[in-house]
Amino acid sequence: MTFRPPAILALDLGTTEVKGALIGEDGGVIAAARVGHSIAVDATGGWAEQDPDTWWRGIAAVCRELLANARAGVAAVCCVGQGPTMVAVDATGRSTHAAITWMDARSEREAAVLEEVTGLAGWGLGILPAALWLEQHDPAAARRTRWYLNAWEWVALRLSGVAATTRSYGQVLPPVDRVALAGLAVDRMAPVVDAGAVVGHVTAAAAEALGLREGVPVVAGTVDSFASFSGAGLAEPGQAIDTGGTSGGLAVYWDAPIVVPGAWVAPAPLPGRWYAGGAMTATGKALDWLDESVLAGGGPGPEALIAEAAAVPPGAAGLLFLPYLAGERSPIWEPRARGAFVGLTLAHGRAHLARAVLEAAALALRHVAAPILAAGLRIDELRVTGGTARGDTWNQVKADVLGVPVAVPAVLDTAVLGAAILAASASGWQPDVRTAIDRMVRVDHYLEPAAAHRATYDALFEAYVACWPAIAPTVRLLRGLPGPG
Repeated sequence: MTFRPPAILALDLGTTEVKGALIGEDGGVIAAARVGHSIAVDATGGWAEQDPDTWWRGIAAVCRELLANARAGVAAVCCVGQGPTMVAVDATGRSTHAAITWMDARSEREAAVLEEVTGLAGWGLGILPAALWLEQHDPAAARRTRWYLNAWEWVALRLSGVAATTRSYGQVLPPVDRVALAGLAVDRMAPVVDAGAVVGHVTAAAAEALGLREGVPVVAGTVDSFASFSGAGLAEPGQAIDTGGTSGGLAVYWDAPIVVPGAWVAPAPLPGRWYAGGAMTATGKALDWLDESVLAGGGPGPEALIAEAAAVPPGAAGLLFLPYLAGERSPIWEPRARGAFVGLTLAHGRAHLARAVLEAAALALRHVAAPILAAGLRIDELRVTGGTARGDTWNQVKADVLGVPVAVPAVLDTAVLGAAILAASASGWQPDVRTAIDRMVRVDHYLEPAAAHRATYDALFEAYVACWPAIAPTVRLLRGLPGPG
């Protein structure tokens, strides 16, 4: 096997799997690999945790597979990932508590305290509510802790031995003195570096564990959604992204700060750009849930379910799905929301359920988009990403429901490509992130919305928006009953 020129090793530590690729200077994928991992969830208690050691084993397996098959040298490594997911570690980088993932709902009270003292909220607080929860509910673990890190920051620590808090372009971090007022031990917050900066270099121990060369530069990553923005090629106002993945989300780029009630509005990870959007909780996971849990392992698999759903007309014969399987973030912001199938009859079968799940993911995007469009922004095209974009049935549903063209990138694992874009700029392969986006991202094809389906989806969207307010009182009554084991 011939050796290839050096490549960037790009990693994405997701909620359900580690994805990795060797990326060339032109953005082409030389080799790709992925390894799944589990998440422990207790909906009744509100907790959702993972074992960082499982992440590390997955990263090691991915790296060794990539390097064994591609025979390429590595010029730099960058990891992006799920977030805000808090990893508490000792001075050696070993976890002192299970990772508290972004799906965890136990730190609502701590978030309120931090919001009051810092003036920031939601994503602006990052992992701090989970860290404060740990200090107040497991002080023994807190005493063993040296650093509170995001998931991708923990990977950088394990790779380089250097603990750092990464700051994306334009990101405002909570002032340390204000955080201290909430009672958090701020000396456990790592020094700040910019995303895309070189944090350190691969240590001998990490090199041996992963099959890498010692001394390879380690580049500071960012949250996977920001990496996906760049990896999908977002650069111009009016370009939007469906972040895909387990959770799902929508962001629209703009060229000036805007006010959008109920949406996240912040500087985009690119100079001169802002974004408005929101993230959901389980729109991407819902199809797996249908296949693995509802069909009890007897399902045909997600791809076959999508194929069956393609044969069902728009509207799923009057069946609506509410995808709040793990609560919901945007736009209702209700961690105790619950999902539902509405309109079931004896005439509905497995394919109808699958169609309703696909349509719900698109309806959720439109629900997030509604206040953004009302604020005067526009969506010229939607770039789809991740596993939910691998078949054009789902992509076409999104085009039809939102009424905008869908662009399908050549590299669908856009968070991985976004990690490579950061590393390409840091290593001098590209002069800056904007140039790297222009040179490394390509669109494979476009899908236009079908005008014939517009009336159906307008009516379905009206029903979707009305559904949660209608069933919320019933859900509250059900909370008093025993939850799933």
